[in-house]
Amino acid sequence: MALRGPPRPRKVRRRREMLWQQVGFVCAILALVCCASGLFGRWGHQTASASKHVLPDTWRSRRLMVPVNGTQTAKNCTDPAIHEFPADLFSNKERQHGAVLLHILGALYMFYALAIVCDDFFVPSLEKICEKLHLSEDVAGATFMAAGSSTPELFASVIGVFVTHGDVGVGTIVGSAVFNTLCVIGVCGLSAGQQVIRLTWWAVCRDSVYYTLSVVVLIAFIYDEEIVWWEGLVLIILYVFYILIMKYNVKMQAFFTVKQKTIANGNTVNSELEDVKEEPQYSKNPVVMVDEVMSSSPPKFTFPEAGLRVMITNKFGPRTRLRMASRIIINERQRLINSANGVSSKPLQNGRHESIENGNIPVENPAALQQEREQPPPPPEPELVEAAFLSPFSMPEARGDKAKWVLTWPLIFLLCVTIPNCSKPRWEKFFMLTFALATLWIAVFSYLMVWLVTIIGYTLGIPDVIMGITFLAAGTSVPDCMASLIVTRQGLGDMAVSNTIGSNVFDILVGLGVPWGLQTMVINYGSTVKINSRGLVYSVVLLLGSVALTVLGIHLNKWRLDRKLGIYVLVLYAIFLCFSIMIEFNVFTFVNLPMCREDD
Repeated sequence: MALRGPPRPRKVRRRREMLWQQVGFVCAILALVCCASGLFGRWGHQTASASKHVLPDTWRSRRLMVPVNGTQTAKNCTDPAIHEFPADLFSNKERQHGAVLLHILGALYMFYALAIVCDDFFVPSLEKICEKLHLSEDVAGATFMAAGSSTPELFASVIGVFVTHGDVGVGTIVGSAVFNTLCVIGVCGLSAGQQVIRLTWWAVCRDSVYYTLSVVVLIAFIYDEEIVWWEGLVLIILYVFYILIMKYNVKMQAFFTVKQKTIANGNTVNSELEDVKEEPQYSKNPVVMVDEVMSSSPPKFTFPEAGLRVMITNKFGPRTRLRMASRIIINERQRLINSANGVSSKPLQNGRHESIENGNIPVENPAALQQEREQPPPPPEPELVEAAFLSPFSMPEARGDKAKWVLTWPLIFLLCVTIPNCSKPRWEKFFMLTFALATLWIAVFSYLMVWLVTIIGYTLGIPDVIMGITFLAAGTSVPDCMASLIVTRQGLGDMAVSNTIGSNVFDILVGLGVPWGLQTMVINYGSTVKINSRGLVYSVVLLLGSVALTVLGIHLNKWRLDRKLGIYVLVLYAIFLCFSIMIEFNVFTFVNLPMCREDD
């Protein structure tokens, strides 16, 4: 099987690391959006004003009808979501004169608060739940671990449906999906530098195909700007099928790998039974098919290596197994890189080398084996070790950590006092209480986050859906992006990419299906959920195009993650943002009513 299971917990655990880089990146996104909105907004409003006397029938139902002198008069604008929240302490003029900076700082603080509660409380409780339910690694990754990574987006979508009754939640899901697909791969490609990382074709193709199916279904559902009960149910059912696919992932991968080899060789027989010459064969593909290598030649481990493998058994806790699995992956990969000059081969402990790419029959090489045995296993990379739990009662030693600890002390103290830390043996049996309280705090922080972002967007004249696609999406996804960056620097970019695309399936099918299903089937049976911005339909179409172009770029780049691919997908992300903003501001055609202002 391809090595796919472990990275998700590691990614989630590093959400709160690299604080200053995250703040700078999110602020840069907001600055770019403000500039683009100011530029495109003038064009868009001119288009809207030129068309406001001749509105298509599509838009007549979208006017807000308010009574004027006993009659009904149409108001040609969209009511902003800011009115669905409590009144702000500052007036709009005060915010425009500088008070909005306080709201930006508050939103950034909420981003970090969500990262902390997810890292230190929510995800450990999910790990305990998976352990008690005896879930397999793939099913746990597709369900509970995906929930741990995408909880902020899910709650933003819930707030968009039940509180703002607008598109900020859908915009966050769409924007986060694009950000994960393009920005994460782009940043990982740039961070690879001169190193060329091979991507696992099966994981990328599997998740991309199902992700594309999810986006196509989403486009079909929101095209009429109305969501009915069965559409939310279909999204949930599709995710159940995705879980089944993950459950039988290993068998499906073996089946399609055999079919691919058969087609590539032009044979109608099983290509795994081919005879090969007994000669040294090497491959530049750094992806190790672990099952094939281990079954063909069981290795003899040194004492440290055997110890690591013992500690990944189910006799140890999930966090310990994760750390040990990470060290094993790094050790094996380093051995592959150092086994030959410029090529990667699999040195086995019984004196044989095996080609990585196709699992050919190994050959004898005892001299290299003896040299490998004399070398101690490389130490684990410090960046892959789990971040230490931040305690409000002990200040860290590093200067940067001290500043971060002081800034976040009120938040850390509040969470430590109100939520039991089930990762400690003392509180381990209270994991369900940890799960419930962490979920409650995530809901509170998500509400405050969406409220502050809505105020920021209204003050700067940016529509709610644009704030969701850009600022909210970046704020909730940048921590995962930074975590993927750390993983890629260890040469494990294939895991980061495949898991990133797979997490988007959860965002769309669960992040939208659950709120829509609750509203139309539980809260108010038979009701509908309105999609206020028709421009959002075009943004989802752009999302579909970005997925297709990304997979095409990876294929044309021969399944390599490098700087060239990183630049390519980052350019795609910039193009997506520009087109989404231009569509929302009616630059190309009149598709969306402008946002109502206080002076309207």
